[in-house]
Amino acid sequence: MQEPRSEAPRRLVVMRHAKAVATAPTDHERALADRGHADATSVGRWLRDEGIEPDAALVSDAMRTRQTWEQLALAAAWDVAAELSAALYAAGPDSALDLIREVDPDVRTLVVVGHNPTMAYLAELIDDGDGDVEATTNLLTRGLPTSGLALFGLEVEWRDLGPGAGRLHAFRTGEA
Repeated sequence: MQEPRSEAPRRLVVMRHAKAVATAPTDHERALADRGHADATSVGRWLRDEGIEPDAALVSDAMRTRQTWEQLALAAAWDVAAELSAALYAAGPDSALDLIREVDPDVRTLVVVGHNPTMAYLAELIDDGDGDVEATTNLLTRGLPTSGLALFGLEVEWRDLGPGAGRLHAFRTGEA
């Protein structure tokens, strides 16, 4: 008989898409600006250098979030197919949390790329307030600017993720 899996720590990256062009036929079709491509590449390299390698990615199906994910994955040398989500495009923080709770329990590291204000609210909701002081200060004072991310350590299963369940380890922006 196989032993039940122990509850190993998990990592969650909550990220806002990179800088997008101001106009397009629809909001959903807005592409990344040149700066957005550069910033997403910078963040991807930082994640690679930090040893972050996701098992899964949940990405809004808008063009700018898809392009952000593609730049991240390329810069970090990840070979992970993202789950593109129309629900994440329209989600508020509670709905986004529900989407994360549905992630396969075998996933240990998840990257979520979405939109503000949802991503900033989601990061603040998950934060337990006891993590890295500088990261917490940046998150609370800056929110999540374009290409901004919050990296959390979690001691709970995805299905149990709720307010205050994550320890903020890092806050990062692209700013290439």
